[in-house]
Amino acid sequence: MIFTASRVPDPAVRRLTTTLYGYAFLTDLVLLYPLYVVFFADTGLSVGQISSLFVIWSAAGILFEVPSGAWADVVSRRLLLCLAPLVTAAGYAFWMLLPSYPAFAAGFLLWGAGGALVSGALEALVWTELDRLDAVGRYARVLGRERTAGVLGVVAAGVLAGPVLAVGGYPAVGAASVLACLLAAAVATRFPEHRPPAVPPAPAGVPDQAGVPDAATRPLVATVPGKDNPEANLDDDDDLGWWDTLRAGVTQVRTRPPVRAAVLLVAVVAADWGALDEYTPLLALDTGVGAQAVPLLLLLLWAGVTIGGLLAPAGERLGNRGYAALLGLVGVALAGGALTGHPAGFALLAVAFGAAQLATVLADARLQARITGTSRATVTSLAGMATDVLIIGTYACYGLVATAAGNAVAFAVTAGPYLIVALVLLRRRGRPAAVPTDVTAAAARGAD
Repeated sequence: MIFTASRVPDPAVRRLTTTLYGYAFLTDLVLLYPLYVVFFADTGLSVGQISSLFVIWSAAGILFEVPSGAWADVVSRRLLLCLAPLVTAAGYAFWMLLPSYPAFAAGFLLWGAGGALVSGALEALVWTELDRLDAVGRYARVLGRERTAGVLGVVAAGVLAGPVLAVGGYPAVGAASVLACLLAAAVATRFPEHRPPAVPPAPAGVPDQAGVPDAATRPLVATVPGKDNPEANLDDDDDLGWWDTLRAGVTQVRTRPPVRAAVLLVAVVAADWGALDEYTPLLALDTGVGAQAVPLLLLLLWAGVTIGGLLAPAGERLGNRGYAALLGLVGVALAGGALTGHPAGFALLAVAFGAAQLATVLADARLQARITGTSRATVTSLAGMATDVLIIGTYACYGLVATAAGNAVAFAVTAGPYLIVALVLLRRRGRPAAVPTDVTAAAARGAD
């Protein structure tokens, strides 16, 4: 069965998507985004102290990511989406009320926890609701538009931050950021949520995305769970506790090669450009432009990211070769744009960032299509944790290369993994769709 948009009740889809886009916009409408590093410096923190805060932030994401994903598979995902911006808002409030290194560290811990509550829960809720409405084939385009709404929130925050700072200083900027989080929590209450009974995975012999029977489509084991067989039937039990849900998600990634490959693909594709984004201002300054021109060059990059998210419907038609070509474009455009050493190179970087955004959306859609059982948010959070780990590794690699050879060379070197993954995909036999929506969606239907 292929799920088509014509079978979807428009009011139900509109409620889900408008809530999702509004939530994404508000959670990124944080006026502190473009200013918090400056705020830390104005408070008296050194560069080393600021860098240590970033490490705390990344570590918090890794620490909370998977446990919160398992929690999202046990309790209401909508509840977690409501709590997440409230936790983040508490972190911003700490910064404003007690501007000091300990308060900044506590704020980053809360920010990391808030992000972890969203990661996994959001994707699982959206996939499950679209699946319930026989519209799971829309997932990639909906996710692409959700990412675009978030980008627009970042852009709006950048536009508003300066005037608000001029009028009310950092307290006004912090208050506006907290308000945006409170509004996001209010919007999250509108998310629909239906958690149907779990359906056991497809029996042996059901083909996977490439049309080849895969042992991963069968139940993990067919015996009763117990001390000697802790993995048994963990993904077709509809009433698992937190710990068993966590085990079931880890087991699915460990024992099912298609799921494990999709998790790794999400991590590699998302981590590189996600880390490079932090260094684009330095690269812009290296081209010889003044500080006042840097925001304009960065705006060009965000325009590319916006277009990339909106191209998700077209990207769904890509096969393995097409997806490999997309990753190749990311790698070549990243390296070429950085090595030009000219502001015009940011046009190539905008292409690279747009293609990377599209590739990330498609990788996430592929992962969702391959997950079965009741641990969808847990598996998605495992992909998020892997992404965070790779981002930290990318930071370290970039710092070493940039110190020795400059930002442009570091950008070019960091683009390498995209070319490697593209070559690996080209060597694979067959031509499965980049975002399968027929056999896989049918097998996954009802799994949540």
